Amino acid sequence: MSEYIPSPRDWVAEQVEVYEGSDGREGTTLRDTGLPCIIVTCTGHKTGAIRKVPLMTVADGDGYVLVASVGGGPKHPLWYYNLLADPEVEIRDGERVQPMRARLVEDAGERARLWEIAVAAYPPYEEYQGRTERVIPVFRAEPVG
Repeated sequence: MSEYIPSPRDWVAEQVEVYEGSDGREGTTLRDTGLPCIIVTCTGHKTGAIRKVPLMTVADGDGYVLVASVGGGPKHPLWYYNLLADPEVEIRDGERVQPMRARLVEDAGERARLWEIAVAAYPPYEEYQGRTERVIPVFRAEPVG
């Protein structure tokens, strides 16, 4: 079993601690947005350690859309590289925890559909895309099995 290494970003580590410490009954909204979030657990691509990140809840059928926005920053988030290296993740949505497989969406039509769902769930994603020259990556997390 790999070691869990909390995020060096205090707010991320605290969000995960509250969310998981309450078994998904508290800390289920992302920061000051008031909007629901999930916790994505993945494996660090360099360390092999367990990493956890809160992301906006963007549901798509039985899966989730994971948007690697970093607020429109110039670089992809570290979890983007983790998912490319090992797409096996665990997603906690409230009290429900489910193993999933994350897939980088490369098909333009599918990405456009998922981007529309993501922006509907969290409109600032559109603004974030306008802040950066990179195309913000979108993953679809799908149930395993």
